[in-house]
Amino acid sequence: MKICPASEVTFLDKDFDNSDAREQMDGPVGAMRVLVTGGSGLVGRAIERVVKEEEEGGREGEEWIFLSSKDANLMSAEETRSVFQKHRPTHVIHLAAMVGGLFRNMRQNLDFWRNNIFINDNVLQTAHEFGVVKVVSCLSTCIFPDKTTYPIDETMIHTGPPHESNFGYAYAKRMIDVHNRRVSLFQIHNGPPHESNFGYAYAKRMIDVHNRACFQQYGRRYTAVIPTNVFGPHDNFNIEDGHVLPGLIHKTYLAKKEGKPLQVWGSGRPLRQFIYSPDLARLFVWVLREYNEVEPIILSVGEEDELSIKDAVDAVVEALGFKGDVIYDTSKADGQFKKTASNAKLRKYLPDFKFTPFKAAIKETCDWFVANNDIARK
Repeated sequence: MKICPASEVTFLDKDFDNSDAREQMDGPVGAMRVLVTGGSGLVGRAIERVVKEEEEGGREGEEWIFLSSKDANLMSAEETRSVFQKHRPTHVIHLAAMVGGLFRNMRQNLDFWRNNIFINDNVLQTAHEFGVVKVVSCLSTCIFPDKTTYPIDETMIHTGPPHESNFGYAYAKRMIDVHNRRVSLFQIHNGPPHESNFGYAYAKRMIDVHNRACFQQYGRRYTAVIPTNVFGPHDNFNIEDGHVLPGLIHKTYLAKKEGKPLQVWGSGRPLRQFIYSPDLARLFVWVLREYNEVEPIILSVGEEDELSIKDAVDAVVEALGFKGDVIYDTSKADGQFKKTASNAKLRKYLPDFKFTPFKAAIKETCDWFVANNDIARK
């Protein structure tokens, strides 16, 4: 197995052929050249770590290439084609996206929609044109309808609108599913996601739409995973624009350092399922190698492990040894109250998979942030 950043890979012969990999589409996986978009981010770094640490040093015949934004602007069709021409992947893990927390989504829903639509369409279409055997894209639980029954599962992506807070991101992500399999416009637009992130949510929904249509028309085995709230080392710890846990870690670190109260935005009552990035990385690698459905799969801890934001705050406070006052600013939005997801499908495939206990994962993440504060994204 070979692992390298994209910048260290030399140009391949223009006549390189993916036909051997294509022939193995319905059989055992042979030689694989895996291109990971967003490879320098939270999940990409975790996948690289997991592959390096596998007991046997990874699988023979696998080559892993981790792209960063420095290697190509994936909003550009020309640059996307160029990077695929350079590396000629047989498999792709598509992580690249414009992402952000609740308040950034609320401010920039149009940007989340347009930028993610461009990225997703360029990556998925170019993968098809270059004969990529399998693509595993990353969706988000924000793609699910705002008004729904719980727990949500993989069949419910298109049954209603996302929350308005991130509908742009959510619909862009939903379109990946449409690309993978064919769904009707009525199903897609039966209602928006939660208003707080509708731009992101719509963009993510489009991935599913894209995948379904690509399978229906061309037989491509492009699929997607739907993780719940991901956290871990190499996250974006920006207080204004990051997700809830890394933002809390950074805030608590500063409050302790400056001897000030910890101010938490919102009531602390909303519920979330958190998944540690190394756990998600192990599941991503399994999906790439073993999961053969076009239908997306939720990657999450169980419903019984759902926590309130206050529970998460308490865990961060304990991990960082913060002794000051904690103040909840209820003038700030809570966002969607809950997005409880079922991992029944995952458990059917991997009944014995063990997730890292939440407090242990929080401690490892806090320790990483403290040790790497000078280089952490913030």
